[in-house]
Amino acid sequence: MNALFNYLWEASLAILLLYLFYRIFLARSTFFSWNRAYLIIALIFAMVLPLLTIPVSNNTELAPALLSYNLPEFQFSETQNQNQKIGIIPILLGVYLLGFTWKLGMLGYGLLLTFQKIRKSRKIKQDGICLVIHPEFQPASFFHYIFLPEYAPEDPNHYPIVKHEAVHADKWHTLDLLLFQFASAILWFHPVWTFFEAQLREVHEFEADREVTHTYPKTDYAKLLLGLLITESHGQLMNNFNHFQTKKRIKMMMKNEKPKAIQKALFLLAFPLMAAMLVVFACDTGKEEDFAETLDIPLDVDTLSSTGDEIFDVVEDSPEFEGGMEEWSKFLGSTLHYPDKAKEMGIEGTVYVVFEIQKDGRVTNPEILRGIGGGCDEEALRVIRQSPDWIPGKQNGREVAVRMRLPIRFKLS
Repeated sequence: MNALFNYLWEASLAILLLYLFYRIFLARSTFFSWNRAYLIIALIFAMVLPLLTIPVSNNTELAPALLSYNLPEFQFSETQNQNQKIGIIPILLGVYLLGFTWKLGMLGYGLLLTFQKIRKSRKIKQDGICLVIHPEFQPASFFHYIFLPEYAPEDPNHYPIVKHEAVHADKWHTLDLLLFQFASAILWFHPVWTFFEAQLREVHEFEADREVTHTYPKTDYAKLLLGLLITESHGQLMNNFNHFQTKKRIKMMMKNEKPKAIQKALFLLAFPLMAAMLVVFACDTGKEEDFAETLDIPLDVDTLSSTGDEIFDVVEDSPEFEGGMEEWSKFLGSTLHYPDKAKEMGIEGTVYVVFEIQKDGRVTNPEILRGIGGGCDEEALRVIRQSPDWIPGKQNGREVAVRMRLPIRFKLS
């Protein structure tokens, strides 16, 4: 459940940042195909980013020189207010799943209605597309289907309408809209989708308009748009011929100047933005952070054990827990308990413990190098004192006492 909410939070922030970048730097660009590519890539990137984990470590050179057993991160279900968690989290999850189910249901219902229209209407195949004719239709497209209120090839206005919708079909604009609808179902609560959809549909219309005006007079085409102006329709899966910002479309098609190269250079700014988001959201130092911090902790302890034997920090054969590190992790996981005081105060963090493995395998002299309070320090010492005997370390073939360092991370869910 916690992973789901983390995903939703990170994806929401990512899509917002990428959309704001588009509005600030790219929305006025006339590289329409590039704009479309950015919007689709941004959509996919934002939805996948929270799922990525890139392990990062800069301690590879130091690692062999340090004997440190790193406890895997333990996550407890308790929070600062147990009653509040039990009451709110399931409610939030239920609301989210209800919204997600509703959005997917509406998507499925829209697809069903579209296919019903196709099945019940007259169809004419022409040049790799299928004209779907019905008096109630407005000019629109859905994949390779083109919806028309009537089929009149002798009408001079017929060609640009069909050509416009054929461009939508050839460029697979419907696939963009389906991807958008699915992503918006996952983050249905995010207010950015209304604006994102407007930009995506706008770019689709600009692309289609540009293709039409290569073979049809711009002035006549603009008059046709104004003559067919109808009420905008949001949330459709079909690309409607003239439902989107007619005035802006006419202004864009009337521009005669060539796109400036600097407009294309602005797209390069998206790479450092996405790279920064990867660093913030995906890069995970994991246990290496704890490992690195132990190197910086000054250790002022005796070089002799309580039995008078020399204590080694580095040995040829390091001590081993009976059954290996997997059994050691199981022992810690089954023995550790999150202190009630720490839970009440919301204390999280890493406790660094040092202890000795004697020549006979006994665990002795556990001490706190760095603590976090709230009873976590005492809990770490208690667990180390309860440790079963280890297989002792060896130096030059003889068993010796070895000092061990262990970071234990206490983390609330």
